Amino acid sequence: MRKLLSYPLSVIYYICFGLTLVIFHFIQWVLWNCFGYKAHKISVDWMCCFLNLNTYILGTTYRFENRDLIPSGVPVIIAANHQSFYDIPALAWYLRKYHVKFVSKIELGKGVPGISYNLRHGGSALIDRKDPRQALREIGKLGKYIEETNRGAIIFPEGTRGVGGQPKEFARSGLKILCKNAPSAYVVPITINNAWKMTRWGTFPMCLGTRIVFTIHQPIAVKDMPFDELFEKTEELVSGHINKE
Repeated sequence: MRKLLSYPLSVIYYICFGLTLVIFHFIQWVLWNCFGYKAHKISVDWMCCFLNLNTYILGTTYRFENRDLIPSGVPVIIAANHQSFYDIPALAWYLRKYHVKFVSKIELGKGVPGISYNLRHGGSALIDRKDPRQALREIGKLGKYIEETNRGAIIFPEGTRGVGGQPKEFARSGLKILCKNAPSAYVVPITINNAWKMTRWGTFPMCLGTRIVFTIHQPIAVKDMPFDELFEKTEELVSGHINKE
């Protein structure tokens, strides 16, 4: 019965999802070209809000634990596991006060209404996985950006989404470059649970009643320990709290 109900609700969801992207693509274009970064940032925040609200049609809920642990007024590097697309708008909306920018694959920089425009103009790092030099250069620019502005960067050290919620081994290079270029930053490990269940039946129909939980762990000052130790601690915190169900 649950899966049967998911078919009509998934249709309604995808209509709302598509309309949100198209409408906010136009809004972003107008605000960026007429008013600049601050106005554009507000439009992106609300796009992410509506992308989250759309999932309420499916009975999805979100919980962020320990948000008060994230320091303010300093650069933050958020390192999280990656379970689905639905990780992204939730992180962007609930952590919007930190002006978070993503390390994203370059392919997403075009072809996706709303999302591609934001990635190209909002300050995120678009990396070519086939060109390591370009990727590290762009991540380095993002590190310098958050160091100068006391804003936030989000990186998924797994690189790609884990299958069935299972964590993949973290890659060091991206996080290392961010830390090198933002020496006053704090690394904030975040564990994401259950986001993969949104598409446990595939992209259609969507699963109903998913409860996505974001657990924020104690931030680590980049300057307080050698990178190798920081990296191992971050991976241990993130991966060690992933539900193995």
